[in-house]
Amino acid sequence: MAMEDDIRVLVYLVTGFLEAGKTEFMNGTMRQPYFQEDGRTLLILCENGEIKYDEEFLKKALHTDVEKVKSQEELSPDYLEKLEKTYHPARVIVEYNGMWRVSLFESTPLPDGWGIIQKITIVNADTFSTYIANMKPLFVEMVRDADLVVFNRCRDTKLLAGYRRSVKVVSAKTEVVFENNGEQIMNIFENDVPYDIKAPVIKIENEDFGIWYVDAMDRPDRYRGKQVELTACAIRPKEYPEDAFYVGRRAMTCCAADISFIGYPCRYNGGEQIRSKEWVKVRARVAYAYDKKSKEDRPLLNAIAIEKTDPVSELVYFN
Repeated sequence: MAMEDDIRVLVYLVTGFLEAGKTEFMNGTMRQPYFQEDGRTLLILCENGEIKYDEEFLKKALHTDVEKVKSQEELSPDYLEKLEKTYHPARVIVEYNGMWRVSLFESTPLPDGWGIIQKITIVNADTFSTYIANMKPLFVEMVRDADLVVFNRCRDTKLLAGYRRSVKVVSAKTEVVFENNGEQIMNIFENDVPYDIKAPVIKIENEDFGIWYVDAMDRPDRYRGKQVELTACAIRPKEYPEDAFYVGRRAMTCCAADISFIGYPCRYNGGEQIRSKEWVKVRARVAYAYDKKSKEDRPLLNAIAIEKTDPVSELVYFN
């Protein structure tokens, strides 16, 4: 996302599949005081949902002009330049079509002075399972580097922890909010993991590695200073010291073509004896250290005991 100080026209990118609730969300957002500041708002609609905007009200009361786009090709640099010259907006909201790849718009050159400052994804919890099963690559692009993901119509709270992990594994810094009937759902994650978080040694079964990986990154208060036991593959990056290596598993974060190795650094007195690509069972105490790449604290495993073990062939999943 661009920095507000560097741009003149603030662009808000709102994504989500059809009937996710984008229009309802934006109808409320555009009534907020920070959208009533000097200058006009330009709303670019890329699909027609069930709920319609009152365009006359938007124009007169909210100083908002509406433009409608029928195809991805129409949303071109030339078209955006034309909108800049026609409306001279102070801010632009793009209500994006859920069937279009978000990366196409994110890579489109914007008029001089325009910049995307916020990316928001709206999700209908009732239909999320169907969409994620059939259109996961599109969803991954929606949530990658998003500032906020809002799940609405959250009637079954038992599913929400898995939904949250589906976002966090793609975009760890994204804020995830759950709502039902306009009310935010709070305090639903205290018992959302399939292992005993209060045990002296938290034992992570092979099928739960993905859940632990996301939760340890997202909830350091749960794990800092605790002992965990897990099975993983050791990888020795060239830049690591002799007593350190990386422990992790192969995971499918999007589709069969998007498989990556996920895990955390591990230090062990005697770690130089561990060969790269060797499978190990690790018991370690969890600490957190600053990671230059992500620019935030990430888990670091200080191993207490390590033994060689059989490989785990299954891929990691996150629900």
